[in-house]
Amino acid sequence: MTVLLTGRDLTVGQVAAVARRGERVELDAAARERMAAAHALAQRVFESGVPTYGLTTGYGVQKRVAVTAEDVSRFNRSQIQDHRAGQGPPATDDIVRAAMLCLANLFAGGTTVVRPELADVIVEALNADRHPIVRLHGSIGVSDLSAMADLAHGIIGEMDLRAGEGLALLNNSAFGTATAALALHDAERLLDAADVAGALAMEGFGANLSVLHPGVEEVRPHASFAATLARTRRLLAGSYLWEEGSARNLQDPLTFRSTVAVQAVGREALEHALGVLGVELNAAQGNPLVDVAAGEIVSVSSYESLPLAATLDYVRVALASVFTAASERAVKLLDTPWSGLPTGLSFDRDRPDMGLSIHAITAQSLAAEASLLAQPVSYTVVSTSGAEGIEDRATLLPLSARRLAAMVDLGEGVVAIEALVAVQAIDLRGRGPLGRGTAAAHALVREKISPEAGSGGVPADPGLLRGLIRSGALLDTKV
Repeated sequence: MTVLLTGRDLTVGQVAAVARRGERVELDAAARERMAAAHALAQRVFESGVPTYGLTTGYGVQKRVAVTAEDVSRFNRSQIQDHRAGQGPPATDDIVRAAMLCLANLFAGGTTVVRPELADVIVEALNADRHPIVRLHGSIGVSDLSAMADLAHGIIGEMDLRAGEGLALLNNSAFGTATAALALHDAERLLDAADVAGALAMEGFGANLSVLHPGVEEVRPHASFAATLARTRRLLAGSYLWEEGSARNLQDPLTFRSTVAVQAVGREALEHALGVLGVELNAAQGNPLVDVAAGEIVSVSSYESLPLAATLDYVRVALASVFTAASERAVKLLDTPWSGLPTGLSFDRDRPDMGLSIHAITAQSLAAEASLLAQPVSYTVVSTSGAEGIEDRATLLPLSARRLAAMVDLGEGVVAIEALVAVQAIDLRGRGPLGRGTAAAHALVREKISPEAGSGGVPADPGLLRGLIRSGALLDTKV
């Protein structure tokens, strides 16, 4: 497919497709016209000599210094070099490509001073799979200055820049927004897979399905709760657990009783974040703002990234409980006093082997590390001494997004362990039939890991299930 950049309707799915699958990109004809009109206005304002931030003046405290017509090209190019202050390891290729896409889409909106030709350079680099090295660390989230300087340096080559174009390349949140888009895209797939793993765990445990009673959502009417309940019921439709007398306990441990409730909180946080991200992907994030209709260029703070940064904090806090609950379900399935099954879910009770027991420790380790990444960062106070105190706000959006991506990576491991342990418990319990959705998921897991794994020296690697999570295969459970 080809992703057409209009500046108004870029989606998370399109960001992932371009960043990871190399889908082609084109600039919309109407977007080119908007950009040309905005650039023409910027040129007229520059020639008029009216003081305009970043166009006829320097940046930050240097707004008091005028930029002359003779110095335009040198000044705009030098600012890119001067802002290349990032440190740390390079961002992954998919994040850099996503940032390039977000920047080009920002330009396509026609709210900056740049020419269509500058957006063309970015689009051509994307389509040629040519992307620069961008260092991860250095942005406080109020414009990703250092990251965007690396990106601009690697893309524009010898191209002359006109008035205001250097600032337009730097003064935006494209890097943080792109990182957030990929992290949320992955988090959505992980939550879907976590629903499946949770339903498998309920069957493996012989759980009491009274928690799925039809009236539950009526007395606690959260939309995400109702949707997760419905999905879990579909996954378990036809399961032996619905038969009277199948439940082993009158009331299960909280992590089994609250599986749906906890998953729903993660879902609600994710959906809110995707809504905020949908706005930010197509919002004006720069300064100044070009208003062609009004014939004005005004200084604004559209780069303020708190809406997205705070939302990502919310998602991480919610996911921490999702992962700790999943790890606890895995632990209880592996523990004979809780599950009523052999230690470590070993098929041979006469051997001293520990079966899958070690995976309980791994699950707890992953969940604990993920929880430490949930600490909110969007309210962090940084020094205001720089730039004479002008730059006195921070959201740390790139850090918030990086932490979410790291949490998702750890969470994939937790969900993979829960799915493996649950399937092993199902096989040992020997009850049936399974639900329509859980039966399909059970078959997918067994295609990757045989029942013999985890005993007699045959390793059981839950990592083999990560591909099912990332590809979405574990989501297609015929429900």
